[in-house]
Amino acid sequence: MFRFKDVIGQEALKEKLRREVDEGHIPHAQLFCGPSGVGKLPLALAYAHYLCCNHHTEGEACGECQSCKQWNGLVHPDVHFMFPIVSSEKKKKTICADYLPEWRELLLSNPYFSYSQWLEVMDAENSQALIYAKESDEITKQLSLKPMQGEFKVTIIWLPEKMNDVCANKMLKLLEEPPEHTIFLLCSEEPERILPTILSRTQRINLPLLSEAEIADALQNKYGVQPRDSETLAHLANGSFVKALDQIHLNEDNDRYLQLFMSLMRLAYARRIRELKAWSEEVAALGREKQKDLLTYCQRMIRESFMANFHQKQMSYMNLEEQNFTSRFAPFVNEKNAMDIMHELSEAQIHIEQNVNAKMVFFDLALKMIVLLIRK
Repeated sequence: MFRFKDVIGQEALKEKLRREVDEGHIPHAQLFCGPSGVGKLPLALAYAHYLCCNHHTEGEACGECQSCKQWNGLVHPDVHFMFPIVSSEKKKKTICADYLPEWRELLLSNPYFSYSQWLEVMDAENSQALIYAKESDEITKQLSLKPMQGEFKVTIIWLPEKMNDVCANKMLKLLEEPPEHTIFLLCSEEPERILPTILSRTQRINLPLLSEAEIADALQNKYGVQPRDSETLAHLANGSFVKALDQIHLNEDNDRYLQLFMSLMRLAYARRIRELKAWSEEVAALGREKQKDLLTYCQRMIRESFMANFHQKQMSYMNLEEQNFTSRFAPFVNEKNAMDIMHELSEAQIHIEQNVNAKMVFFDLALKMIVLLIRK
């Protein structure tokens, strides 16, 4: 579990990381960057496991030493985790350690998961998850101790862009003056949101999108998906194994986002103001994270609708229901309005992140769609 062979693709990076450990040239802080589903966290876990193993075997952790046995349950005493949480005094969950049972269970079941899926595990409801200042204090205490099993202490930080300002500044001090024999592995989807001073103290590793062949092979070997189905799912995944899994277990959120997108476009084209107002109120009740996910989904569907006008099937990344709607809707997304529609969706997303009143944001967006959809 959590070995390089369990990481999908990324062969060149695996070899690079193995060589670092074998040659003893290990940077004290590395930043794994890439979109959701390319394997940042699985790769960091495999690297940390390899680093902690006492007896490497053919480029892998041996799986038999005491360190490896502890890794199998994610209970290694020299490995620490930081990740976004929903802090709740009422539930007595205020630091990452309070969520470790849920975190371990999720990682052990499948290390390829999204931020939204982690929110569901925590029962976040409408709350946003952050890495709070208290977490940096906890890590500082843990890292002040000597390694118990091997040479290194490892801290894996998932989504460091979710650190609040106080936490980020405290972590900066740790990275500037790291405790002896300490390794930091940061896994980020939005590195541009991390403090520039933190970025400058890490060695950046960019993970490329996975190939369709790599995703299809993993679906067949790990989930028993038939070859033809795995190839279709791999194409729709567009380089992300998380998206491929979502296609297998197409959840209610994706279905709902499609229905909301279709309703918005149909009502806007028909100029049905009252129904658009009701639509904006329905979306406002979803909660901030789902609103952001909906806007991301809408941007994808606009992009797919525009591309559908060129009739290049190999460039389509939609499921059957999405294709059925787009076949009729695509002519209304063209070179005169596509960029402006994308801009308005992006602006709405920024406003939601800034806690602007959601009813106002989505009703304003709906009214703008009326104007933009009639451009031909």
